[in-house]
Amino acid sequence: MRRFSLWLRGKPVVADCMLAFGLLLVDIFVGVGESTQPVVYLVLSGLLPLPVALRRTYPRAMAGAMLILSLCTTMVSYLLDDMAVHPALLALGIMLYTLVAYVGRREGLLLVVGLILDTTLSIWLLRQPVLTTVWVIGMYYALCWTLAEFNGARHAYDAEVAARLAVADDAGERRTHEAVSRERTRIARELHDVVAHAVSVIIVQADGAKYALRRDPDTAEQALSIISGTGREALRELRRTVALLRTEHAPDQLPQHGTAGLAAMAAMMRGTGLAVDLELTGELDDITPEVSLGVHRIIQESLTNTLRHAGASPKAWVRVQRRDTDVVVDVTDSGGTPVHGPPAHPIQGSGLGLLGMRERIAVLGGTLTAGRRADGTWRVHATIPLTPGLTE
Repeated sequence: MRRFSLWLRGKPVVADCMLAFGLLLVDIFVGVGESTQPVVYLVLSGLLPLPVALRRTYPRAMAGAMLILSLCTTMVSYLLDDMAVHPALLALGIMLYTLVAYVGRREGLLLVVGLILDTTLSIWLLRQPVLTTVWVIGMYYALCWTLAEFNGARHAYDAEVAARLAVADDAGERRTHEAVSRERTRIARELHDVVAHAVSVIIVQADGAKYALRRDPDTAEQALSIISGTGREALRELRRTVALLRTEHAPDQLPQHGTAGLAAMAAMMRGTGLAVDLELTGELDDITPEVSLGVHRIIQESLTNTLRHAGASPKAWVRVQRRDTDVVVDVTDSGGTPVHGPPAHPIQGSGLGLLGMRERIAVLGGTLTAGRRADGTWRVHATIPLTPGLTE
């Protein structure tokens, strides 16, 4: 039964047709036996419920049609001197309810004026008792109006709730899209930091090994060893990064690089031919994992860019200082342009390294400046709060 009721709620015409058919049956079985003109009575019985079938589809037109049918019924009953009552005229109250609940009070008041005229004409022509008729009909129409007010308020409430739900759904979809976008950016940043660094080192060493293969086998062997070590380290970093990105990891699950990680990275970069001067000041092993990772990635990307673009005999100076409220990272290189020797191939950057550094520092609530100085050297300077306000 409940399922049938829900089905009818979505099909108003079907429900209204059933209501009209019910009025037809009541009109026929209650009044036809009292009529002196049964044929005319049956014709009117068939016409009176018809507007009810389309009351919610065309409420104004059907209300007008119902009022006209009521006036016609009064005139026909007067002319044929047939005093039989038509219960189907209850549809007048149904039309009043429909206008007030689904259209508005103004249309309902207009119909009330028509109903007053219809009732007055009925009392006058059909010689109905004034007080009883006015009392019964007035109470019936007042009840219909009151029910329409309650139902209209419920419809307005339902519409407001539906609108708020639509706004909430739209906001939820927007938040989901933004979350997905932030996650994609985070994944791209991590993968770029891991892959770009390793691939840059491998390319430089591969070009050097190719050039030295016949002239200096020892140098070529050393370059191949660096390639192998870099590749293994990159593979470990990729596995760790992918494992973290597959879950909503907590900050304490992030790697803690610290001074040992920075020293290892500097040593590995020295093996590629980049002279790295590393200076660490303050306790860097007990800072939060996200700050530690941020420091490591900033230095890693800066040294990778130095290896790509600082020319022959590149050199970099790395200074990391822990202060009371933040960590300061300063990386300066010797500048210059890439040397394109016979065996070398220029490494074209994607332009995403500096953007990735800026995004990472912004997420940590810090500041970063990068650019070429007057003496031709390139400097990256970052300040990262020790208690970052993460924006992701």
